[in-house]
Amino acid sequence: MTDREMRVQSRRAASAQRVRKVPSEAQSALAAFDLLALGVVVLDSDGRVVCINQAAEQLFDLSQRAIMGQPFSRMFVNGAAIDTLVVEACNGAFGQKRQELVLERIGREPQSLTSTAVTLDSPFGMLLLEFREFDLRLRHERGDRFLDTAQANREIVRNLAHEIKNPLGGIRGAAQLLEAELSEPWQHEYTQVIIKEADRLQLLVDRLLAPHRQARQDLPVNIYEVLERVRSVVVAEYPQGLTFERDYDASLPDLRGDKEQLIQVVLNLVSNAAQALRGQGKITLRTRVARQVTISSVRHKLALDLHVIDNGPGIPEEIRDRIFFPLISGREGGSGLGLSLAQSFIHQHGGTIECDSRPGRTDFRILLPLP
Repeated sequence: MTDREMRVQSRRAASAQRVRKVPSEAQSALAAFDLLALGVVVLDSDGRVVCINQAAEQLFDLSQRAIMGQPFSRMFVNGAAIDTLVVEACNGAFGQKRQELVLERIGREPQSLTSTAVTLDSPFGMLLLEFREFDLRLRHERGDRFLDTAQANREIVRNLAHEIKNPLGGIRGAAQLLEAELSEPWQHEYTQVIIKEADRLQLLVDRLLAPHRQARQDLPVNIYEVLERVRSVVVAEYPQGLTFERDYDASLPDLRGDKEQLIQVVLNLVSNAAQALRGQGKITLRTRVARQVTISSVRHKLALDLHVIDNGPGIPEEIRDRIFFPLISGREGGSGLGLSLAQSFIHQHGGTIECDSRPGRTDFRILLPLP
């Protein structure tokens, strides 16, 4: 056995002994990692997890209790790259190394990540891995641009709705006066067309203006009451063929907001999913706690991470970038106001809503600050 191999073996034995003796002390010393927005995992010389921060738990959807002391590479189908980093770190091949990884877990989508590996001189671990979603910065920039565009479009639509609303009442009133002057009953058919169409436009205008008229309440809201209320409504409408998977994080605290508005938001998303599935398919309702997240350039320690996922045909590609704009609909006969209204309500709560869609999977994600 060479001197280097002996040193590596000795270091591994010492590291394993320290982890076994003082795991609580290790966690205390590394607790500061929970304050970071980046995912951090600390490994010993055998590649076993010594510490995983909350951001990494959320990123990989793993619990600290389940993964502590386990080989981190085995969490992934293609974890060999992590094993390679451990070996190189043990051999002193680098002090810091940055690379892009695509990690896959069984039953989950591949994750494109930027990884920074740092060799530690620590009694608690010898390799620190820092993970960041590869497209996170691009998503934030795209989200900011999207919010600005959506806000401008809503202002245009609101001003246009006001301009339509003013003469609409005059048109309807004139049709009623004209109807009173007509002597032949069959002629009333034409004035009724004017009156009914004016009423339909009035209803559309009222829906366009609704988010700007309603005052938002600020009360404690249990998100599970919201989700279960929506689920019961949709199940009653589609009693057969539609299944719900509830993947809830029981540790979520109440958020503050307007319960009725949040019910309307989730109902719009779930109803759209059910209609896209034509009542035959699966809808997943998933909740998680997101930590150290930035929403609309504001940093929050905790946030609700809510997903409404369906396995339907997906949103048509030609409208995916515009689905939250008013009057844009991918469904025949749709008004195109449901998602616009949902976005307005979520923004009033200080949150964001975004969508990732492709054939077989559409995922609407809502982030809402938690107190």
